[in-house]
Formats: sequence, C-alpha cells, structure tokens
Amino acid sequence: MSLPAALAFFLALALLVAAGLAGPTLWVSLRRARVMREPFPEPWRAVLRRHMPLYAELRADTRERLEPRIQVLLAEVPFIGCGGLVVSDEMRVLVAAQAALLLLERGYGFGTLRQVLLYPGHFVVDRAEPGAGGLVHETRNVLVGESWRQGQVVLAWDAVLAGAADAHDGANVVIHEFAHQLDQEDGRADGVPFLGAGTGGGAQARRRRLQRWAEVMNHEYRALQARLARGESGLIDAYAASAPAEFFAVVSELFFEKPAALAEAHPALFEEMRRCYRLDPRDW
Repeated sequence: MSLPAALAFFLALALLVAAGLAGPTLWVSLRRARVMREPFPEPWRAVLRRHMPLYAELRADTRERLEPRIQVLLAEVPFIGCGGLVVSDEMRVLVAAQAALLLLERGYGFGTLRQVLLYPGHFVVDRAEPGAGGLVHETRNVLVGESWRQGQVVLAWDAVLAGAADAHDGANVVIHEFAHQLDQEDGRADGVPFLGAGTGGGAQARRRRLQRWAEVMNHEYRALQARLARGESGLIDAYAASAPAEFFAVVSELFFEKPAALAEAHPALFEEMRRCYRLDPRDW
C-alpha cells in the first residue's frame, strides 16, 4: 500500500471510529446526507403532479426543501401492505410527500416512527376498554387512519388519495396521523409536541414557550367544547373536542390546508401552530 493510500485508509478508519463514538446521531446524519445527494426521481415528481395539486402550488424553494425530506422518509421508513394491498412506489411517495410537509422546518424525520401500514380502504380495529365495575367492553372501530405510540402509522389508501386530491378542504388523514407521531415522540399522546426554545433560548425560555402553548391550546379546546355544547358549529371539527391529542391533530390539518381561515377565526391558535411548525402555509 502506498503512503498516500495508507494515509487515506487510516483517515477513513479514524472517521468511522469517531462516528461510532459520537453515537447514532452522527451515523443518521451521514446516511441522510448521502440520501439527499441523490437526484429526486422524476417519476416521483410525476406522481405528485398527478395526485397532489398542492405540490404544483408550492414555491420552487419550498419544493426544494420538501423533496429531500421525502427521500429521507422513503429511505428510512418501511411501508407494509395490509388487507391484500401491494404497496407501490406511487403509494409510498404520496404518503411521504404529505407527511414531509410537517417536517419542512422541523428536520428530516419523525423520531419514533418505525413503519407505515397501508390498507386498501377502511380498516377495523378491535379494542378492549375498561368500564364501570371493572367490566371490560369490546369495541369495534372502523377507521381510515391511526397512529400508535410504538412507532406505527396505519392508513387507508383511498383516504390518502382523497386527502391529497383536495389541498384546501381542511381534511387530510396523513397530516392528521403524522401530527400524532410528532405529539407521541415523548411517549405521550397529550397534544404537546416538541416545541423548541422560545426567544433567547435556555430553560427559562422553553418554560415560557410551553406555558404559552398550554394557555392557548387549553383555552381553544375548552372554547370548542363549550360551542359544541351550545349546538354551535365552527371551523374546527367536533372530533377535535374528544381529546387534546385529537385537537392538535385536527388543527394541524386546518393549519396546512386552511391557514388563512384558521388565522382569521383563531389568531392566537394559528400563531402557536405557526411557531410549532416554524412556517406559515399562507406564504406557499
């Protein structure tokens, strides 16, 4: 081995050792950098133009930020077909593109996401729920989407298609379920995703940021419940009143698909969502 070759070999070895000592975060960053250096496949763009009108509406610079996040998700997350469904690249790309919207300014992945399960249509989930007197009730739920804290997202393909086809109806099952994934990254489904630091950084700023989030979200959640009790309708769907976690997921759908309406009807709520996702969809 020549001297330059030997130096190159030992340098590469040292970098590998350093990366290993630095832990998985560096390995992940290196792997993602390699994925993002690959050109975004033109057939994937064709899928998005065909099934996701929002993709064409995005500014060029926004698409440039979105595409590498799609690539990373598809490189890291396996998709599994259920109920006889054979998962195609079209399905994978369309799910990943909608999920990647949530990551535009938050990074490149969902911290605990392990796999995406796809059904052809509505799927049934049986649950055992405790009742009065220690009795356990078996319930059967027909769903189009679900997010599990173990790191799985379950989706109905027909609902994915419908959500992508209309980018401004405020209903998107992919956004909804992947918002749950952000919420569940700390192991709890409580409607409080990682918010980052407030202005100035530091523990005190983070506490202020969390306190402001809690004040606004709790106020809006209780106000929605009160409106529903009075029989009044509004922009936010009634399902959002079922739990704080559902409130965050439903409002995430509105934030990305009806941002102007949300900002007008609930300005403080919109501002918290804007700070959470670190972007303003009205600028797209």
